[in-house]
Amino acid sequence: MSKKGSYRPNVAMIIVSDKYPEKKEIFIAQRNDIQDIWQFPQGGIDQGEEVKEALFREMKEEIGTDDASIVAEYPEWISYDFPAKIASKMKPYIGQTQRYFLMKLKSDAVINIHTKHPEFMDYKFVSVDEVLSLTAHFKKPVYEKVVNHFKAEGLL
Repeated sequence: MSKKGSYRPNVAMIIVSDKYPEKKEIFIAQRNDIQDIWQFPQGGIDQGEEVKEALFREMKEEIGTDDASIVAEYPEWISYDFPAKIASKMKPYIGQTQRYFLMKLKSDAVINIHTKHPEFMDYKFVSVDEVLSLTAHFKKPVYEKVVNHFKAEGLL
């Protein structure tokens, strides 16, 4: 995927606490490079890497744990374009195409956002409705689509 105007392959995760499904609280993290932006953990899929392999690797790299299980997978790839300010830094990509997963933390999982290359400055668990109100940026339409799908499936 190195052609001009292509989309970077990516995995993204909606992480629920170990209290799921009794309590549906979603992990969201505040970026350390863009003020007041909260997002779900996500990251690129390396060439030759399987999607689920990338999922657990990115989870470990971004939040310091991969002690989780997959609850569900969004049934299709979702793409979005980068805003101009971000696109200039991400060349040759014009956006990302993502595979989303609903993940449940195991009871002994320990979150540590102070990883080798930290992307987040803070995190919290919030309600399904609150998560969408915190993500008022260019990813919001994707978040709404995925969250609403999992809600319709009775998972959130």
